Amino acid sequence: MKTIHITMLLMGLSFASGLAQESCLNSEQLLSLDASWEKALLESDVAHLNSLLSENFIWVHNHASMSDNKAAVVKRAEAQKAAAGNNTRSRISKDVEVFVNGSTAIVTGFTVVDRDARPTNYHFMRTYVEIEGKCFLMANHTMAVPEKEE
Repeated sequence: MKTIHITMLLMGLSFASGLAQESCLNSEQLLSLDASWEKALLESDVAHLNSLLSENFIWVHNHASMSDNKAAVVKRAEAQKAAAGNNTRSRISKDVEVFVNGSTAIVTGFTVVDRDARPTNYHFMRTYVEIEGKCFLMANHTMAVPEKEE
């Protein structure tokens, strides 16, 4: 009888350990999730934005010139989709780093956004949270990096 209980306990611990390893807050999955954010913005992917953004999402733009909540980001994507796209040609991230602490992660780096005559380089810092086993983007802060004077 003891053997059965010990076996069941070990199986339960093994299962719980497997679940713990399934966290979305690991570097590889966060890099992929963050890339999906950039792609969703580029393609005005309303469904992905709806599922990725937390209900209390906030995006503070360059020099706090504007801030958006989830509804504003989704509404803009819907408008761009209805107008057959936006004027952004590409969004390329580089020097991306991931920092995880408990159920929160910070992803930071640079994104070069090509939409005007000259691409703009933005520094970003995004906060992801894990809620009931799913990762959501809770906050995004972007700041244009000034061009070097020649």
